[in-house]
Amino acid sequence: MPPITRDSLMTLEAYTKARPVLRAETMAHKKNRLVHMGEHIALMFEDEKTLRYQIQEMLRVEKTFEEQGIQDELSAYTPLLPDGHNWKATMLIEYTDETERRRMLALLKGVEDQVYVQVGEFDKVFAIADEDMERENAEKTSSVHFLRFDLTRSMMDALQTGAGLAMGVQHPNYAAQLATVPEATRTALMADLVF
Repeated sequence: MPPITRDSLMTLEAYTKARPVLRAETMAHKKNRLVHMGEHIALMFEDEKTLRYQIQEMLRVEKTFEEQGIQDELSAYTPLLPDGHNWKATMLIEYTDETERRRMLALLKGVEDQVYVQVGEFDKVFAIADEDMERENAEKTSSVHFLRFDLTRSMMDALQTGAGLAMGVQHPNYAAQLATVPEATRTALMADLVF
């Protein structure tokens, strides 16, 4: 992944002018990187393009042009860049009804540790969640988590030679499985790996 650095970001003025085109491109790019795990959990697999867009959007919304503010956004988002042997995803727990959301976030404590990817016949790779900070407390889990899935060289080689890719969630209060990840998503995720 190419690094996202202070020097590689657009100024607020340049970004505002380019935003309509960049937004359309990024939304199209995200379509193949979004995986729904049942009705209420979605995984957005991040890469340089999704994170660069997020950083530029945050700087625009917050009207940040000072060096420290820019560096703070870079520090917050660049750890989500995959490093060539893993995938990183933002997990969103989505319930539109606020009462239902509160109830389910209490029931789904620990769900972030029960999300997995599986390459072919290899063992499931469970997410390493929220390395930057704890997003769960005694009462409930958060509706947003950051996940990392580390792959072995053997798994990566198997993917390169056509092995299937599955994903799922196996929590006592929420189970979902995608036995075969769509080919467009598989292709997008393969681009995050360095062979």
